[in-house]
Amino acid sequence: MSDKLLYALARPLLFSLDPETAHNLTLPALRRANALGLTGLVKKPAPDPRTVMGITFPNPVGLAAGLDKDGAYIDGLAALGFGSIEVGTVTPRPQAGNPKPRIFRLPSARGIINRMGFNNGGVDAFVANVRASRFYLEQQGVLGLNIGKNADTPIERAAEDYLHCLRKVYPYASYVTVNISSPNTKNLRQLQGASELDALLAQLKGEQSRLADEYGRYVPLALKIAPDVDGDQIRDIGAALLRHGIDGVIATNTTLTRRDVENLRHGNQQGGLSGAPVFELSNIVIRALKQEVGDAVPIIGVGGILSGRDAKAKIQAGAQLVQLYSGLIYRGPGLIRECADAIKNSRGQSPV
Repeated sequence: MSDKLLYALARPLLFSLDPETAHNLTLPALRRANALGLTGLVKKPAPDPRTVMGITFPNPVGLAAGLDKDGAYIDGLAALGFGSIEVGTVTPRPQAGNPKPRIFRLPSARGIINRMGFNNGGVDAFVANVRASRFYLEQQGVLGLNIGKNADTPIERAAEDYLHCLRKVYPYASYVTVNISSPNTKNLRQLQGASELDALLAQLKGEQSRLADEYGRYVPLALKIAPDVDGDQIRDIGAALLRHGIDGVIATNTTLTRRDVENLRHGNQQGGLSGAPVFELSNIVIRALKQEVGDAVPIIGVGGILSGRDAKAKIQAGAQLVQLYSGLIYRGPGLIRECADAIKNSRGQSPV
């Protein structure tokens, strides 16, 4: 029985549950399945290595941050065939996140609204989980560690949180993602402003250089940005990425816009909207970023990938890699291989 058929059978049960309950049942079940060797039944993508940020990714389809905030399920997720696993967002201190309910499905739009609020067990527990994973211990693949700030840290002291997390995760990461784009931490997106971003990136790059000397290993830094940025903001972000020598940019996080979903059940819930409704918003940002940074800063495309065609469109827009999250909820693990195959088969084709 194919993994696509298995997920088609399982999805009605999962969708009958509260979204956060389904999430909290699925990940432990995946860990048990991996321990029993059942994830070996999932057909993996064919090798299609890409070197991005100086790292060789075995295929261009990665897991986006957010699914495994505490890095507790790395091995099970890695067994599904991703070309990279990104976990987090993690903050210096544990925090519960926002009150429940805080995840809402919009099935007719193939979207999800979440206002989780960086719920996690803190960076020390996060690092312990990473260090205990076979994926890390056996250096099985590419591991991205995504860092943020605590909700109660004043925005003017945000850099302290990012620097603290960077120091903690640096020895264990293939790359580190700096998340300044979640809409669910008050004022966080202010850090995308020109002066705020300039100051933050300068401090992070300085610390990256120091850590590279300390550990004898250079770990790339990627910046994750929002889809809700205009042309001037994209130009400012692109210039800052180039000026500070940031190694990559992840475009994009969730959106605050509600176009085409405002009349749906849960469509006006507060939080970030992901899935199909953010697909073209993300593509617009990717194209604009590509105009600003060219090949100097690689782009990882995220947002609304629910088919192989969608993944290919992200590459054609200017991304070198893609990441999945909401698409997995709607399509299951078979989407990984479908996207990898579509991208591999599109090599040599002209961008649209």
